[in-house]
Amino acid sequence: MSARETVLVANGQGFWGDSIIAPVRLVREGPLHYLTLDYLAEVTMSIMQKLRSRAPDAGYATDFVKLIDRIGPELVQKNIKVVANAGGVNPRACMSAVLAVLRKHGLHGVKVAIVEGDDILGSLDQLLAQGHSLANMDTGAPLAPFRARVTSANVYLGAFPIAEALAQGAQIVITGRGTDPGLVLGPLIHEFGWKPTDYDLLAAGTVAGHIVECGAQCTGGNYTDWRAVPDMARIGYPIVAARRDGTFHITKHAQTGGLINVSTVKHQLAYEMGDPRAYIGPDVSADFTTARVEQDGPDRVKISGVKGQAPTPTYKVSMSYSAGWKALGELTISGPDALAKSQLCARLVWDRLAFDGYHYAPHERLEEHVGSGVCHAGIEGGTSHEPVEVVLRLGVKGPDRAKVDRFGMELVPLVTSGPPGVTGFAGGRPKASEIIGFWPALLAKSTISTKVEVVAS
Repeated sequence: MSARETVLVANGQGFWGDSIIAPVRLVREGPLHYLTLDYLAEVTMSIMQKLRSRAPDAGYATDFVKLIDRIGPELVQKNIKVVANAGGVNPRACMSAVLAVLRKHGLHGVKVAIVEGDDILGSLDQLLAQGHSLANMDTGAPLAPFRARVTSANVYLGAFPIAEALAQGAQIVITGRGTDPGLVLGPLIHEFGWKPTDYDLLAAGTVAGHIVECGAQCTGGNYTDWRAVPDMARIGYPIVAARRDGTFHITKHAQTGGLINVSTVKHQLAYEMGDPRAYIGPDVSADFTTARVEQDGPDRVKISGVKGQAPTPTYKVSMSYSAGWKALGELTISGPDALAKSQLCARLVWDRLAFDGYHYAPHERLEEHVGSGVCHAGIEGGTSHEPVEVVLRLGVKGPDRAKVDRFGMELVPLVTSGPPGVTGFAGGRPKASEIIGFWPALLAKSTISTKVEVVAS
């Protein structure tokens, strides 16, 4: 347990593909105790599992290793600890790569930890045989009939294993699948000595983690009043300034762009919330409606009063499975009557496919004329004149890969066998790609064991 009264925890990644410079700036542009990095989404786990099936040392966020290569010496010099779910489906390989980078820089004795236990893909058959149905939370369907198609299965672990790793002296903690807020909650548990039954405190830490989990989305990114956001090119990523009593501020480094006010914070609070009175995590059930959100200075918002209750006896399990094939292509149609020509192009594709014996049911095909109001159908704005250019987006999906591939052969011919104005073809001939389905389920916590391992560089 730390003697610090205020702990600074920043989040520099909201997903794998977020700004590569954001975590570098967080380390260099102001004081910091912890840097968290959130790389994982449901589909990301499936992609990583596929990568690992092709190469035993793959299956983690390679961007994380590049980041440590870039700022490792600064992290050690400033004693900034890092918590990242970059391990994906292969935390051990990620740790090995990070250790190699640290040693390359002559950084010996730096402790790197991994948290394991979330990956249950290899245990699915045993769990099903023991009577765990792993029923789909949305449909109620049992998993067994879909078992052969499952490509990844991971439990959302809590924050206490992260705190355990930090207690063992780790400067870099690498996890697989866990909750996004847990990346922030883990350091706060470690720093302040919060216990598993400190539900209000754990709920406060969960709310803090939830606010910053999407990176700049709480500092002016993706904000409705976007014109009010200054210097978006240099948008600052969020920092939680937390205290042991569960109160905290959301802020950012001085002299950075972006905007933090009650509205930007509340925008993010509502993100993927579900029931606001019971935001269920593995460590606590947080009541978001109890949070008091107040402006407390420029780019500084205070949150207090958060209440929590005991967690449920189950973990959420995120599984992905093979759900067929899809292909998607785009054409740009310009000039007079662009929309009418785009609609004709779509009819030509479907008719020519039918002529060759290929029919696609309405639920198997996609037809969008981007520029005519399809993104927000029914919402009027801007001008109502006829568009001078339209992007035709066509796609199909289904279980038959050959049938999906056949569709992709009909877009390119429209350049010379369709109406005038077909001026742009994006991405080459569309080819079938696998559809990854999402399967959420619940699993008794008693079936899961976590393991923390710490290794020095």
